[in-house]
Amino acid sequence: MQRYDLAVVGAGIVGLAHALAAARRGQRVVVIDRDAAANGASIRNFGFVTVTGQAAGDVWQLARRSATVWAEVAEAAAIPIEQRGLLLTARRPEAEAVLDAFLATDMGSGCRRLSPRDLARDWPMVADMRAALWSPHDLRIESRLAIPRLAAWLREAHGVTFAYGTAVHAVAQGRLDTAEGAVAADRIVLCPGDDWATLFPDVYAAAGITRCTLQMLRLAPPGWRIAAPVMGDLSMVRYAGYADLPEAAALRARLEVEAAEMLADGVHLIVVQSADGSLIVGDSHHYAATPPPFAPAAVEARILAAYAECLGTPPPVIERWTGTYAWGARHHLIAAPAPDVRLVVVTSGTGASTAFALAERVIDEWIGIA
Repeated sequence: MQRYDLAVVGAGIVGLAHALAAARRGQRVVVIDRDAAANGASIRNFGFVTVTGQAAGDVWQLARRSATVWAEVAEAAAIPIEQRGLLLTARRPEAEAVLDAFLATDMGSGCRRLSPRDLARDWPMVADMRAALWSPHDLRIESRLAIPRLAAWLREAHGVTFAYGTAVHAVAQGRLDTAEGAVAADRIVLCPGDDWATLFPDVYAAAGITRCTLQMLRLAPPGWRIAAPVMGDLSMVRYAGYADLPEAAALRARLEVEAAEMLADGVHLIVVQSADGSLIVGDSHHYAATPPPFAPAAVEARILAAYAECLGTPPPVIERWTGTYAWGARHHLIAAPAPDVRLVVVTSGTGASTAFALAERVIDEWIGIA
């Protein structure tokens, strides 16, 4: 039985981030996943590596570092960066006040304010807005392409072993029991996302983790291109980097009157564009331990209404899907349920934005790198 320095359970972005961090530090790594290919939250998202708007402090720092790693990995693994930056639009005066308050914080460094005249010149597809914030700190990859390419590059460039289609049903000191036999490893990191039924479900229960489900859409190419992802007023009461500002209270109060159904469905606008010109648009947020598999038309209509408020009449919907992720009150969970075993779960829906830096922290502390 071959022995590894580190065994990673889960080949989503959190698991791959730990594999990268360990491999860069000279560790022999195996990644084990029950599915034949990644098909969970890591590919059912925008591919939007969001720095701007993350919660001030530690999470923002994790996002900044992770964006740097993404840029390094994308170049090495031939993963196209489809878009760079962020355009945060402000339609209501209360949203404009939040935008200005954010620009005055340390997190607003490098960002700039755009006037209606700037928008008319450079972003003519954007509907009538009072102002916008331009940030250079964010980037966007195509998740469906990036996750498989990242895994292939880890295999080819770093010698990481992958065992897909292999379910892990028990973990003990230095050993994983799988459907294909035992795997020996000095250390084990579990990154199962919202699959808590098999391994250490008591840890999830104690942390109060549930599931968040969201609806996503792909729209036909609109005939124009946006250089960066676009967000709107609703995002300013959802993303903590804006929502925690005192100025956000007035915006939330107005939205509770004007957009109560959107708030109830957790709808806020993100629009990104793929290489073929199509737009990925979302999303919504509902919470349950076992979410229903259904995607209500009413929620989709609210997502499209948020789009129309910012970018006009939406093109036809050409694809729909839902996703789920583990959700908790904090950004992430790191637990040690057994000696030399770590359970690492991003519980905020920001795995693509923060996992690389979080994994570096876990691995460095674990193997004693200062």
